[in-house]
Amino acid sequence: MTGARVELHTARMPLVRPFRTSRAVETARELVLLRWIGPDGEGWSECAADPAPIFFGEYLEGTKHVIEHVLLPLLATGEPITAAYAHETMRQVPGNVLAKAAVETAILDAELRARGMPLVDYLGGVRKPIPVGVSVGIATGVPELLEWVAGYLDDGYRRVKLKIRPGWDLEPVAAVRRAFGDDLLLQVDANQAYGTGDTHVLRALDEFGLLLLEQPFAAGDLVAHARLAGRITTPVCLDESITGLASTATALALGAADVVNIKPARVGGYLEARAIHDLCRAQGVPVFCGGVLETGVGRAANLALAALPGFTLPADISATSRYYTNDITQPFELADGCIEVPAGPGSGAVVDRGALESVTTDVRTMELREEP
Repeated sequence: MTGARVELHTARMPLVRPFRTSRAVETARELVLLRWIGPDGEGWSECAADPAPIFFGEYLEGTKHVIEHVLLPLLATGEPITAAYAHETMRQVPGNVLAKAAVETAILDAELRARGMPLVDYLGGVRKPIPVGVSVGIATGVPELLEWVAGYLDDGYRRVKLKIRPGWDLEPVAAVRRAFGDDLLLQVDANQAYGTGDTHVLRALDEFGLLLLEQPFAAGDLVAHARLAGRITTPVCLDESITGLASTATALALGAADVVNIKPARVGGYLEARAIHDLCRAQGVPVFCGGVLETGVGRAANLALAALPGFTLPADISATSRYYTNDITQPFELADGCIEVPAGPGSGAVVDRGALESVTTDVRTMELREEP
């Protein structure tokens, strides 16, 4: 009989600056980290769930319950528990992609560390510096926004993404374009804040030469996105609408996405994220790797994914110091607008147990037995 021990660490990570979007304001990142301790080694993952279902249908306490009482018992069947096995077995559970991603990713990380294989090699990426951009939250006013953007450009970020919402769109975008010129790679992200009655505002964004307009409408309204894509010159990017390979295929078939933001946590893990990348690349649709204010655990794995060849746009994988004064892993910082994929097996993230303990608010431990 073999088995595994699973630890769910709930942690609270203060942000260096409040992060405001059209849907919420975050002053700290509350998250769950999963540690998978198998017979051959251990692996780590990060769950993207928030304390409340604001950005995702899942939420923190719910994901912990699903992991402990649904997914882990489902895997204890006597079969060797590999990431591929977990990926296929958990398909029978509807939804719950954030919980599934956390379980699968920790198992995969443990597998690869035991084999001495980096995640970037397993996924098929090319080890190289990853060009990255910065996501800029909604400011209290245009002067503050311009100050923030100037600082990020001084840091070396290669692309700027502005969060927008009704009433905070044309004026701040115009101000940034005037202040920093037409050569700045600039994009905007609405986080589903607009309705089809706002199309005239979204069309007005065309004059600013944006790299893309991200998720203006509700996630399920692919038809509205497709119609918008036919009426504006700015490329339409889907984010929250992309929940897996099937939803991506539907969006592309409808012409609803000129660009796709792939967030591994939101699609169920890195195996599904790679499949979405492959589909988009085959159809000539550019992709970039999105983020959810990850700690170094998630940041390291995202860098490995962003090394795949279809990721032709700067990633939403900002430097550690953009979000956290102290992280729970080694820091990831900019060098010439890029961040290096970490060396080492698995994701390459090295968890500082002391730093983790200092921000941990709860730990649950479960024993998982594989009966022959």
